Amino acid sequence: MKLIGRNEPGVRPTPTEGGPAQPQSPAQAPSRPLTEADTETWAQSPEDTQGALPAQRTSGLTVPRGTMAPGYGPDSLVRVSAQHFAAAVGPYTSARPPAAEPEHPDDDGLDSFETALAAREQAALESRHRDAADDGDPGAASQLGALLLRRGDLEDAEPYLRLAAAAGLRAAANNLGVLLHQRGHRAEAAQWWRQAAVAGSAPAAHALGLQLRDQGEEEAAEYWLHFAADHGHPLGAYALGDLMEHRRDVRAERWFKVAADAGHREAGYRLARMREAAGDKDTAETWYRTAAARSHPRAALRLGVLLEERGDLDEAARWYRQSAQNGEARAACALGFLLRDAGDPVAAAEWWQEAAEAGDGNAANALGALHAGRGEAAEAEHWYRAALDAGDHNGAFNLGLLCAGAGREAQAEQWYRRAAYAGHREACNALAVVLLQRGDESGAEPWFSKAAEAGSVDGAFNLGVLHAGRGEQQQAHEWYARAAAEGHGEAALQLAVAQEQRGHLNAALDRYRQAAAGGSAEGSFRLASLLDRRGDADPEAEHWYAVAADAGHRRAQVRMGVRAAERGALEIAESWYRRAAEAGSRSAAFNLGLLLARQDSEAEAMLWYTRAADAGHGRAALRLALLALRRGEPVQAENWCRRAADYGPAEVAERASRLLGALHAELSA
Repeated sequence: MKLIGRNEPGVRPTPTEGGPAQPQSPAQAPSRPLTEADTETWAQSPEDTQGALPAQRTSGLTVPRGTMAPGYGPDSLVRVSAQHFAAAVGPYTSARPPAAEPEHPDDDGLDSFETALAAREQAALESRHRDAADDGDPGAASQLGALLLRRGDLEDAEPYLRLAAAAGLRAAANNLGVLLHQRGHRAEAAQWWRQAAVAGSAPAAHALGLQLRDQGEEEAAEYWLHFAADHGHPLGAYALGDLMEHRRDVRAERWFKVAADAGHREAGYRLARMREAAGDKDTAETWYRTAAARSHPRAALRLGVLLEERGDLDEAARWYRQSAQNGEARAACALGFLLRDAGDPVAAAEWWQEAAEAGDGNAANALGALHAGRGEAAEAEHWYRAALDAGDHNGAFNLGLLCAGAGREAQAEQWYRRAAYAGHREACNALAVVLLQRGDESGAEPWFSKAAEAGSVDGAFNLGVLHAGRGEQQQAHEWYARAAAEGHGEAALQLAVAQEQRGHLNAALDRYRQAAAGGSAEGSFRLASLLDRRGDADPEAEHWYAVAADAGHRRAQVRMGVRAAERGALEIAESWYRRAAEAGSRSAAFNLGLLLARQDSEAEAMLWYTRAADAGHGRAALRLALLALRRGEPVQAENWCRRAADYGPAEVAERASRLLGALHAELSA
């Protein structure tokens, strides 16, 4: 079993999502830039930002003439030069302690002056609003309340917003709802939002819809979110799409697109996810690009995955890097795998470490596997434990493999159990193997079953082996077939052997091909042998012999040597014989001896004959007996004759017996 550095080999990381984002309460919703205006105003609902909410600007508010104080409103602001303003309000004195002298003092002075000028203008504006509001001007009260709310001064803002809202100004009613929501008065906030929404405020309708959604009143929420979306409010369109997707309503996609077209990056990402799930990867890529260009980290991650799948590795790396730099740990992990596959394990380890330290278990496992491959067991264990702490049960399984490799069998079993009880299918299989090796067949079978049912092809194959050992061939073949369907070469081999034994040669050929394609060297060899016996597919037989031989199959290496010798390619034949003989093949050792003898290398030939005979090769022993007789060593010849008679096969045993009889007659004469 291989150390697992990631969950699945084809997916980096898998960056699979956990489904659509769950609806958030207004207090939890992410901060977003302001992008849309009310009919009269720029406004915000509680979902627009976290913490203190910027208040709604009402500079465009229509106020009955006569209620406006003289000189009130942006159109009546007097624009003066910086010099005139400084002369009018006096010099600016900073309350901050003096800082070090800047490198460009003129620039610093300009920045300080502009900051002071803006502060003075804001103070003057606030003063005019306050004077007008205190004189009973609802428009000025709305402006002042919005300014104070944006600044976070809720106590001071509330009476002014109440004054303006009571006068029927919908922007003030919306902002009063925002203020009350921030202070925890949700019921009263909803009342003011409703009043503003009825008056036509899209931001208020959006805020009211969110609150109703959070209270479980989905029909009412849909009504108000629909109102906000229809009035051009992108956040309303997004929230409506979110609600509809939660209810599996196909109209969700339409509203996500409306919001995305207005620049809502999360809507673009959600729309891309929906198109990808529908198999429309081209449209999905377009929306991932749109959202990623607006620095959406998960969109950049998914775009990287799509690009990597189609082989655009350089661009995939660029988007992974952007996503990782925006805080997406899975992108850092995926970038690490991309760099590792490109031959840069040092850079890969740096990204994996960044991801692992951010809590990505997959990256921690990858680091563990990297250290384990270098023989750095302590570092590997550290990162596998980090993966487990991050909730990735591959960590426990890999700790089991690490302990097993170090001979710590008891600890390995404990880690396998921990991962197996957490549902790790390969850990279930590994635990079952441990139990079976210990003779606990009844304990192993449930774990093999659990592994197989969870999709482990090794578990399914091993369960087949278990049934075959009991003589339960039908059950065994069912599990072999299940494993073979998932590409398990050894399972396909077992089915092929059964078909050949029944005389179903065409079916056996199909299964042998499946086994060979699944990486079974024995399957490749048996396929070549069957084709060789049929005699009508010699090139294909040669191919599969070569595949098996390259995979280290000794009998295939012998066959490659024999075929090479038959066509006179003695150097190639010798090479194959040596590979097989050095790997322990007695037939290869004997054939190598014959080949060397023909080349007058008798001394080396004797070494290979002896090696083959010591491994039980009867013909090699008989050849050594004949060579001993030729050298005039009858006692040595008698010894090899006895061994040849014992080893066989029958014809060799018969020849050895006749030679032994002749030796006895000669020795007794």
